[in-house]
Amino acid sequence: MGLIYVNPQGPDGNPDPLASAHDIRTTFGRMAMNDEETVALVAGGHTFGKSHGAGTEDNVQSEPEGAPLEEMGFGWSSTYGSGVGSDTITSGIEGAWTANPTKWDNGYFDLLFGYEWELTKSPAGAHIWHAVGQTEDDMAPDAEDASKKVPTMMTTADMAMRMDPSYNKISKRFHENPDQFADAFARAWFKLLHRDMGPKTRYVGPEVPEEELIWQDPVPVGNTNYDVLKVKELLSDSGLTIQEMIEVAWASASTYRGSDMRGGANGARIRLAPQKDWEANNPAQLSKALEIYESISKETGASVADVIVLAGNVAIEKASGVEVPFTPGRGDATQESTDIESFEVLEPKSDAFRNYHPQGVNIAPEEIMLDKAQLLGLTAPEMTVLVGGMRSLGISMNGYGLFTEDSNTLSNDYFKTLLDMSVQWKPNGTGNSYEAFDRKTGEKVRTASRTDLVFGSNSQLRAIVEVYAEDDSSDKFTRDFVFAWNKVMNADRFDIQ
Repeated sequence: MGLIYVNPQGPDGNPDPLASAHDIRTTFGRMAMNDEETVALVAGGHTFGKSHGAGTEDNVQSEPEGAPLEEMGFGWSSTYGSGVGSDTITSGIEGAWTANPTKWDNGYFDLLFGYEWELTKSPAGAHIWHAVGQTEDDMAPDAEDASKKVPTMMTTADMAMRMDPSYNKISKRFHENPDQFADAFARAWFKLLHRDMGPKTRYVGPEVPEEELIWQDPVPVGNTNYDVLKVKELLSDSGLTIQEMIEVAWASASTYRGSDMRGGANGARIRLAPQKDWEANNPAQLSKALEIYESISKETGASVADVIVLAGNVAIEKASGVEVPFTPGRGDATQESTDIESFEVLEPKSDAFRNYHPQGVNIAPEEIMLDKAQLLGLTAPEMTVLVGGMRSLGISMNGYGLFTEDSNTLSNDYFKTLLDMSVQWKPNGTGNSYEAFDRKTGEKVRTASRTDLVFGSNSQLRAIVEVYAEDDSSDKFTRDFVFAWNKVMNADRFDIQ
């Protein structure tokens, strides 16, 4: 009825174990699972239960939403035999993996390495693999009649555990060391179920493990006993520009993902690999700022994470004259507690808030902007005011959308200029940038990106822009910008939420 993770028959139904290994590695890698964790999950998961493919899928009726009213929310009704037990049809693959599918044991590896396997078909026509010359002792009990023995099977994905060199090496080690297999499965299963719960500090109950696990992105408790005003004073006199302080703070905090509660400013991982080298973070500018921040951190006792956020606040206060809220207590993570490989998936390929959209990114920047805003928990007005405010302060890595003359003052001028009807916008052929020409003189007066123009093109976003562009909306614009900024800076502060 549907696929879990990868197609068990092989990529696009092609029963090629090595090609299947590639897909498995890619898919489990997105869940931050390495090869050992992947083998543990596949083998451990397939130690239990069976697949169902007693007949072809044309015996199965409509899905729940497409089923008749009398089905009352149920669907996939089967006309094959009884439709249950030995007559069940789900994936189309038929059979158990082990001789004891309701018991934890090493039977999966015993069979995987104990036999040669031949490619066959299930009763539903799906590609499966059967052991050559399997003895009755290694067969599984029938789903309804335990006195009846039926052959076990392996999927193409299972055969990848034997045929891929890396998976094979791990599988053999697990086969020879059942205790290692059991421990690896327990750890990988715990990780799979808790990956999206955020840091360990959010766990409650008597079964919270004492061990610090690197995939939980551990961050030590930060110091709150330091002179915040002293830090702000040092930042004001640091020589860093408003733009530099805002860009570094945004780059640090905006990595947060509400989907799995990873990233964010807490931990200051922007100073560690891989984040310090991301192109979107402007490594040269970042290195300059971090050298100053680390010096201030040593002098005051504030964490670098707190200093980064405070610097952004200081810049906004300078630009707006409005105080930005701040709560100390962020900690500084270490390189040893940072899983470099799993953090690489957080790298921004595009960031509309900074007008960063390099060549080769084939998704429209405004679409990626919506995705990023959703991950940050931003509403449409919050997303809009942040883009407009940052652009008014000269934040644009590709140079587009800089409409305001004074980039050191937070204002709603960007929105006023965006709605200027005296110009005509035309694409310049790059696919991501546009040029505005005066309707009377024909003179080119400004440039913008797709991200900029979507706020004038999309009816819902334009309605928001029109509110912020009003002459009497200046105070509202500033107030809303500070609120949205503070929201992003504290998105990962579970200790104060």
